[in-house]
Amino acid sequence: MYPEDLKYTAEHEWVKAGEGPVRVGITDFAQDALGDIVFVQLPEVGSAVRAGDSCGELESTKSVSDLFAPVNGTVRAVNEALADQPDLVNTDPYGEGWLLDIEVDDDAEVEALMDAETYQGQLDQS
Repeated sequence: MYPEDLKYTAEHEWVKAGEGPVRVGITDFAQDALGDIVFVQLPEVGSAVRAGDSCGELESTKSVSDLFAPVNGTVRAVNEALADQPDLVNTDPYGEGWLLDIEVDDDAEVEALMDAETYQGQLDQS
């Protein structure tokens, strides 16, 4: 159910590693639990983020939830489309609904995140 080429956090974020910065978004589980996203606040490009620290907010019709940085690094890009279309997080959480790109301080942090099978197992236990 969850893309196997991604890594996952306990806070229901996904991380896609490749050449350069990692791309970050929230999982289908998270967007479904939040409900209709109506506003997204993301960090400034160039700002430093620390793993586990809040770096933004997702506001839905149900609540406001913190976005937590999955790794230590520097924000290299944010999804500008979300300013006008925050619902992209709901309709395409692994594609057009991505949130930000982070230049990671240490690639080992990404490798330490959960794989899809482990993430699914965590959801099954809760």
